[in-house]
Amino acid sequence: MMDEVHLWFKALHVIAVVAWMAALFYLPRLFVYHAVAAVGSEASEQFKIMESRLALAIMWPAGIAAWVFGILTIFAAGFWPSLPVWLWLKLGIVAGLSAVHFVLHRHVGEFARDLRLKDQRYYRILNEVPTLVLIAAVILVTFKPFS
Repeated sequence: MMDEVHLWFKALHVIAVVAWMAALFYLPRLFVYHAVAAVGSEASEQFKIMESRLALAIMWPAGIAAWVFGILTIFAAGFWPSLPVWLWLKLGIVAGLSAVHFVLHRHVGEFARDLRLKDQRYYRILNEVPTLVLIAAVILVTFKPFS
């Protein structure tokens, strides 16, 4: 029975991570285009709506679900209280990804207030961060080094 619960938690965790990553990939791309749209333009106003909906309807719920189901998976898999090194590293990576999440949310608010504090180059670079973090997390989970 516990194996089945563990698998359900793991499946829900993976689903949430996929949705969260989709938002973390797409939101900075929207910022790239929003950064060059004229303040008050129709395009700028449309980007505000898209960014807000993406952050509030997908990024936040998926990020929270990824954390919740990830933690439940840790307990259901019997890793707690002695987590392997690879899992501590993964949790560190996910904490870093959460920091990126908060930075992106801050930028949503800046654009909503018509602030243009960064140029499109910054957002292009920021757009690559979730990809690098995802690669590191997948490698850790797949190969489980330092076990």
